[in-house]
Amino acid sequence: MEINIQLKSLADKINQLKSKIETEESTKHAFVLPFIHVLGYDAFNPLEVVPEFTADLGLKKGEKVDYAIFQNGEPIIIVECKSWKEKLTVHNSQLFRYFHVTKTRFALLTNGINYQFFTDLDAQNKMDEKPFLEFDITNLKENTINEITKFHKSNFNVDNIVSNASSLKYIKEIKKQINAELENPSNDFTRFFANKVYTGRLTEKVVDEFKDLVQKSLNQLISEKINDRLNAALTKETIKQQDEEIVTIEEENKIITTEEELDGFRIVVAILRRKLPINRIVHRDTQSYFGILLDDNNRKPLCRLHLNGGKKYISLFNQNKSETKLSISCIDDIYEFEKELLETAALYETE
Repeated sequence: MEINIQLKSLADKINQLKSKIETEESTKHAFVLPFIHVLGYDAFNPLEVVPEFTADLGLKKGEKVDYAIFQNGEPIIIVECKSWKEKLTVHNSQLFRYFHVTKTRFALLTNGINYQFFTDLDAQNKMDEKPFLEFDITNLKENTINEITKFHKSNFNVDNIVSNASSLKYIKEIKKQINAELENPSNDFTRFFANKVYTGRLTEKVVDEFKDLVQKSLNQLISEKINDRLNAALTKETIKQQDEEIVTIEEENKIITTEEELDGFRIVVAILRRKLPINRIVHRDTQSYFGILLDDNNRKPLCRLHLNGGKKYISLFNQNKSETKLSISCIDDIYEFEKELLETAALYETE
């Protein structure tokens, strides 16, 4: 099963169960251990996942971190868990203390719903105060799933993750700054754009006026970009549909309408012409059957003839448009279904 499907399944499980989870221990078993399993590690194998992991911390003995994930006999990720009801904070976290006494480069703080991954970008062997990867498992974006995949047992590579962690950390912070400027442009941000377009002196009053203009410009630009992408997607879909129509036409060209099928059509017309104008009764041949429709409308099938196989059949339709397939020995047997054909035509006329 692909990791994105497993993460979606876990998110659904969390949404269903969280109201019944009351303790930190329950959070671990219901939410955190399944996440570790999604990463490809066996929670029941002490060579891969060690619960209540203990490391010597100088004079401070006996402190434990909730889990340590091992690879080749060394801890690669240490995990501290909270109850899903608790907010995450790294202050006074045991992760700080354990990070520098183990060989791990990654620490995970989680409440089973929110996940924060840390490393040592700012100072070697000292855990950063801010996570480089942070997400809510019940609301994952595709790019976040790609980052989670890098921690999977089959992909795990310390150097690759660390080299990417710096980019992730700064991208996250830059996005926060951009979002803040979109909501409320700062003076510096406003001046940057005003200087490009305004030739007069940028007084405080002018800057205040430009704040609103900059905000509107950015929002309009984002909307236009979104519309452009939607239109591009719709254009691709239209081209795809046209290609499918071409394929359908090519398939239709392979269809050979037999004289027997046309004779069967004439019999149906002879039955129904007492109730319907002849020009409303239309045949449409396919590779599977010879269809007879009212008003050339696929949603108004009068009957279907199956005459090209070893056995011959006629398909009739009831008021629910359910199909019943009945055996016939020859096309003259169609006359035996006069009543049913007239009832089907009357149903469409009532509609």
